Amino acid sequence: MDDPRQVGPYQLTGRISTFSTGAVFTGRSADGRTVAVTVVRPEVAEVPGFRERFRAGAEAARTVSGPFVLPVVAADPEAPSPWSATAAVHGLPLRQAVDRLGVLPEPALRRLTLGLATALSRIHAAGLVHGGVGPDSVLLAEDGPYLAAFDAAGSVDAGGSPTDDVLDLGAAVLFAASGRERWWDDASEDARLRIAELETVTGVLPPSLREVIGGCLYPDPSTRPTAEQLVDYLDRQGQPATAEGWLPTALSAEIAALAAATTPSVSRRKLLLGLAGGALVIGGGTAAAALSSKSSSPAPAPRPAPPSPTASPTTSSTGGPAQITLDAPDATKEWTVTGQSAPTCLEASDKVVMVVTGSTTAFLDASTGKPMLPALNTTSEFRSDDMTSPTAYAGGVFYYLCDAPDAPNMIAAVDGTTGSVKWASRMANGDSSGNYVTARSVAVNGNTVFVCGQVDNPASVNVDTTTGYIRAFDAATGKGLWMVEGTDINNVLVPPSGSYLLAASSTPSTRTGQVAMIDAGNQGARGWKLPTGAGFYFNPGWPMTCFAAGVFCFVGGAGNVVIAVDAATGHEKWRQNFDAKNGDQVELGYIFASPDGATVYVPVGSDLASLNSADGSINWAAELTGAGAAGETNLFEAGLGVGGRGALCSGDTVFATDAAKNLWAIDAATGKARWKYNDPGQPDSGFKWTVGGDRVFIASNLTLTAISAHGR
Repeated sequence: MDDPRQVGPYQLTGRISTFSTGAVFTGRSADGRTVAVTVVRPEVAEVPGFRERFRAGAEAARTVSGPFVLPVVAADPEAPSPWSATAAVHGLPLRQAVDRLGVLPEPALRRLTLGLATALSRIHAAGLVHGGVGPDSVLLAEDGPYLAAFDAAGSVDAGGSPTDDVLDLGAAVLFAASGRERWWDDASEDARLRIAELETVTGVLPPSLREVIGGCLYPDPSTRPTAEQLVDYLDRQGQPATAEGWLPTALSAEIAALAAATTPSVSRRKLLLGLAGGALVIGGGTAAAALSSKSSSPAPAPRPAPPSPTASPTTSSTGGPAQITLDAPDATKEWTVTGQSAPTCLEASDKVVMVVTGSTTAFLDASTGKPMLPALNTTSEFRSDDMTSPTAYAGGVFYYLCDAPDAPNMIAAVDGTTGSVKWASRMANGDSSGNYVTARSVAVNGNTVFVCGQVDNPASVNVDTTTGYIRAFDAATGKGLWMVEGTDINNVLVPPSGSYLLAASSTPSTRTGQVAMIDAGNQGARGWKLPTGAGFYFNPGWPMTCFAAGVFCFVGGAGNVVIAVDAATGHEKWRQNFDAKNGDQVELGYIFASPDGATVYVPVGSDLASLNSADGSINWAAELTGAGAAGETNLFEAGLGVGGRGALCSGDTVFATDAAKNLWAIDAATGKARWKYNDPGQPDSGFKWTVGGDRVFIASNLTLTAISAHGR
């Protein structure tokens, strides 16, 4: 939605954050008071019962006040876009603080526990249940931790209790001490074993907190302490307070610097890699959590692995690599040919280019552009774009989703040397329940071909329950091997090697997203799973994930961090944070890896960063300048969210398109551009392109052009 300038009595001076049902802004009253204003999208407000829930939640939250609670100071549930305003506090969400600066020491953990218990005691005394205490709902400020007294969506769920809040408090403190989130939903159902497991996990806590936090996490809710009992217990321990503030020095300095740097306006100008600091949360926003008179506790997060002690910190703007401004001469074409039909998708090897159109499939010599193999009567309307990837090449064979006369919806394999069809398998486009089954991508791993897609229920419009599927075929014969489906296997990443796939969950609006390992060697059985912390980019299509030398990388946090984990175990190897200029929100794009897996590339708006896949350190950062085709700041297409072929690699070259409709060839070792290509006659949607060997092949309307990676 467009940013409003005024809401109720408040002038809005900048956007703090965006979430699934609206946005949070900095607001200023006529007398100069600063607040955080949450504005809900109009279409969300029209959902039956929403305004009633919003009104009830806001009225309940206004009755709560006291230490460590962010109170609601005003609200209007009847406005076209319902809004609420909370008191403003400078600080960092607990998750961001731990991600950036590591776990908290004992004095900070004790203050965190006491502050949260104090806030919950106030909330529970009012007859309410918070229902959302966690790493994203706890705000760390100079004078203590805070809980927002009302969530951004005004949701009300039945079934919650104060003991649920106490459980979540214990999990939040455990996260602050270890970086691990709640895991016990996957643990043994045997109560005694679960108690033993809890004792093992709470061993990461300092001795002064093990007993009390263990009690919060106890499986039987009736045995957990109340919030008031927690406050009393901690007070009676008589532990000395810290003399120089409760937060570590580095965290205090960061909060102070962020507060000093806050300005009334927030722009969408270019992003900068490695800027020290991060998103300043004022009031609600990402630190907001659900509060209601009958609120349930949030869905449990999957069990993550403990963070690696060698995880890479956020790169400093003063100590990181130099920023490289991209500039290069126009490319020299090797050859150009004109066909009779515009290609819908391209695939290439170092010797052959497969050109699929709506009328035929042709094969051209990669060095000359001349016909090389017999054309086939297969066609495709799938089109390579942000949502689909209907072709693949591996081991001398082209694989693609296609149609043939009287045989629609096929996966076919064609020998790249002879042009003969090795096999073609028909796939159903529906199931016995009346659902549509849509193929979106094909990929090859060793001796197996994977087709991934989506199962659509025409009677449902619930995007939170989008069901994805994976079908496995024998690469030699086309025989179907197995198939799995579920809401947890959308956005499937198929590495070129190894037996593990990575799948992301469908779009979550009220819960954290997750990635999960799929064991292809075990008929698609689920393996480990990890929360990502960000859900806005999980749409069907290309995942914001990549595979590099045995490591899965994915975008997590608030969309501003790349996390790398071991493909087999899910154990974290490293993470790299990215921050923005002018307080703007960072949204990383489609990350991708070099063919040898040694490098991971991360587009961040106008910037492209090269990361060492072994430790996440930044090798170089290249920057676009100028304006895009519509006059906006020029950005990498791969950095605009989910963008399938916005970037690809050859052995020593990174190819990337931008919003000005240029294709850049960038030296993978130095980050400097070799050449750029632009076709003024290309379609409004841009050209289609692919990489084969050391050439890039570009289809613009009826024209196909080849360019050497080295411009010769």
